[in-house]
Amino acid sequence: MKKYHTFHIPVMGTAFTADTPLKVAKYGIDSVISIVDDVLLERLRKVYSKQYCLPYQEIKKTSKNYRSDRITSYLNLINTLSKEKFNKLINVTKDKFQEVKKYFAMLPDDIEIKHEFDRLTSGIFSFNDLSVWLKKNLVMGSIDVNIMTKVDKTNYFNNKELPSEYNDAHASLRGFANSDLASSIIFSAGMNPRLYGYIAQFEDFYPDQNGYIKKKIVLKVSDFRSAIIQGKFLAKKGLWVSEYRIESGLNCGGHAFATDGFLMGPILSEFKSKRVSLIAETFDILTKSLETNNRVLPKETLPIRITAQGGVGTAKEQQFLLDYYNLDSIGWGTPFLLVPEVTTVDNKTRKQLIKAKEKDLYLSNESPLGVPFNILRNNSKDLERKKNIKKGNPGSPCPRGFLALSNEYNAQGICTASKQFQQNKINESHNDKSILVEKIVEKTCLCMGLAASAVVNHDIQTRESLGVSICPGPNMAYFDKSVSLLEMIRHIYGFENICRTDKPNMFLKELYLYLDYLKDKVKEAKSDWNIKQERYFNRFFENMNAGIDYYTILFGEIEKKYHQSTSKIITEIENAKNKLDLLISEIEDLRFAPIV
Repeated sequence: MKKYHTFHIPVMGTAFTADTPLKVAKYGIDSVISIVDDVLLERLRKVYSKQYCLPYQEIKKTSKNYRSDRITSYLNLINTLSKEKFNKLINVTKDKFQEVKKYFAMLPDDIEIKHEFDRLTSGIFSFNDLSVWLKKNLVMGSIDVNIMTKVDKTNYFNNKELPSEYNDAHASLRGFANSDLASSIIFSAGMNPRLYGYIAQFEDFYPDQNGYIKKKIVLKVSDFRSAIIQGKFLAKKGLWVSEYRIESGLNCGGHAFATDGFLMGPILSEFKSKRVSLIAETFDILTKSLETNNRVLPKETLPIRITAQGGVGTAKEQQFLLDYYNLDSIGWGTPFLLVPEVTTVDNKTRKQLIKAKEKDLYLSNESPLGVPFNILRNNSKDLERKKNIKKGNPGSPCPRGFLALSNEYNAQGICTASKQFQQNKINESHNDKSILVEKIVEKTCLCMGLAASAVVNHDIQTRESLGVSICPGPNMAYFDKSVSLLEMIRHIYGFENICRTDKPNMFLKELYLYLDYLKDKVKEAKSDWNIKQERYFNRFFENMNAGIDYYTILFGEIEKKYHQSTSKIITEIENAKNKLDLLISEIEDLRFAPIV
């Protein structure tokens, strides 16, 4: 059935959208649950089982499959409860009519079903007749899930290494595959061939004759090349990528996977121009694979959705992306952290977010994954970390171990944010002055920090740290109040504005974020210059220059086509070009230095 909304709520952390579908799916809004943290999901299953008077039996760590079982049980619970809420809405009665009106109030104005509802309810009507019509026309939002492909640690049972199907990401995938959900799994953080191969073991991921796929695959990508490589890899296994979710490399929340200077505008343009060939090439590979393996062939070519997210903050940006790049949906993440109806954020942290300015939102090196991580300055987890350092007790306990991916001191894996790792490294630094202590102790425990807000909000009893790590994108600086779900959606669709009027254009913001990122890279290169660095910067400069040229032409076209004044933006683009030229000059000077 057709989707009515043109936005979706992406995954945020492990806790912030862990129960979001329960709050928004009944209104036809798609959202995403992280299925990394089985401990958190098991705790939430207990919370919601009690709240809805349902039986609960704890799934303990007494079997090899406990992680997968916990994820399946939680997803089934959320699916059941969300369907019950939706069914109550469409089986409308007089006392539930306001909820139905809210569903339609949140839809875009240009949708025919909204006008039809107004006609049906403008005079005297029967609630029975209305229920029949609602059942025929309303859709529930999709309960999607997310896996970071890099978080795929090997696991052990009774000190014996388990097969790869019990790795963290593999077990998460199996938890989703065995659930009742008919929805999508979003893979982020790049390609994991072994994990992708494991998908082929589950029937729900294959299309039927009519092209229906119960469990769809969505890839979060940062460029077209990555999309087509991964799409073809999966197609060779008979698996179809139903959506490519393009995310800005830097203008986003959470982990930032910076490109080599490829900017979002040119990336979207490439997807637009090559969409037809992407579908044709991957579908041809898919059908050959299905035929070879004696599987059902779809009667028609399967569709692909192209969506985008990262830095979108105004209705004009939303509509421009939909219209100009022919996108199917736009992801709104960070602003929803200020909507208590939607996301699980504790009051203290939400107040910090409301007050946050540009200087309070920065790209850190705190993640144990070794990937730049967007963070809120002075979040409670960060303050806790600094306090422990001052006490001479750096590092965190490691009860979860999802990011225990280093084998430097432990064959079974150790996290670089753990006490054991950091103390060992600090001891080594006494003899090796090249080991910088500040670089060691800056890593923070994201497993606990990103889950803590749910522990606080639901008053879950635990001895664990309650310090909250939160990972908004730079967009947070332009939103400064807590709002309702209806207010946020009215902002998205342009009925009202809750964003600072001085918010820079999303493409321009990303451009300057890349310049800052590049500036830091140039600074690092000065102490480690070599041929490899030279090639990297040549590639980066070439892509950045191409992106700037693209924007100069784009905003000229926008001014003509949409009658919007873009002279200020074009001036900023020229300033960005000048800053890039200065960085190029700095690298040119390094070329005369001895090459290692």
